[in-house]
Amino acid sequence: MSTTAAPEAVKVPAEVEKSIVKFVAEHGGSGTAVLQYLGEQGVRITLVGADGILGDRVVTDMATAKAVVERVAGLEETDEWNRELVSVVTPTAKHWKKMAGWVAHQTRFPKARNWKLFAGA
Repeated sequence: MSTTAAPEAVKVPAEVEKSIVKFVAEHGGSGTAVLQYLGEQGVRITLVGADGILGDRVVTDMATAKAVVERVAGLEETDEWNRELVSVVTPTAKHWKKMAGWVAHQTRFPKARNWKLFAGA
């Protein structure tokens, strides 16, 4: 009798897989996934489509993230952001606005708290 346990199958959330398949199909049929550990929140799967458009999804752990990448046709994983990958990224205006959060809708900005330090500069 063996004392080593068989590896458990990883359950991939259907909505995550479906959205990534749709993303890959809409952005050139292939893409690259960069897996980034976020701590207790899980793992961010940052997607770069063949056309350079960015997308992302978050899953609970690294095993699930790797399983998602394996299941999606046309998607390949890379260990890090490298020069070639960064050079093809083309964020859309919608992406910039999403990343800006509440600031994107502001028309008036408060003074910085340390404005007096730089007033004479």
